[in-house]
Amino acid sequence: MFSIDLAYDAQLFPLEARHAEEFFAHIERGREFIGRYVGFPDRSTDVEAARAMLATYAVKAAEDGARFFGIRLEGTLVGGVLFPAFDAAAGNCEIGCWLEPSAAGRGLVTKACRVLIDYAFGERGMHRVEWHAATGNKKSLAVAERLGMTREGVMRQNHLHRGVRQDTEVWSILADEWTAARSA
Repeated sequence: MFSIDLAYDAQLFPLEARHAEEFFAHIERGREFIGRYVGFPDRSTDVEAARAMLATYAVKAAEDGARFFGIRLEGTLVGGVLFPAFDAAAGNCEIGCWLEPSAAGRGLVTKACRVLIDYAFGERGMHRVEWHAATGNKKSLAVAERLGMTREGVMRQNHLHRGVRQDTEVWSILADEWTAARSA
């Protein structure tokens, strides 16, 4: 994938180790907000830790696995979307997102996720795209709903985050559902 213009002078681009300083500055601006439900801010404690995490995703992407993308708004990294799981052989992947508070409410995450879903189904031939979010993360769950996903259920207390067991909602959309929704 490559850089894609979203809207509002926003751009989606592959987030790589060379973006570590920009990524760390972004995490610092939104650390508590982003970290409420997402684990990587707790692992990105300095620029080198951020660089190591981004480098890990670059290796996974090179192996046709997980991928990490940033969203820039007016030239500033404000969030991103990712494939935390990407199994081309099985035809299944998962997408997720994060955003700092200053960029919320503009539809950036929904637009970026549409790009990832189009890529997964249209270019990679995936069969199923999943969305996993903590039951308390109402904004993330709203994105899944806007994307036309179906809520499949709740995995009870399956995720330990900051010492607290969280329930995770699982949503998904299948390739034929996505195609029908995009055609309508």
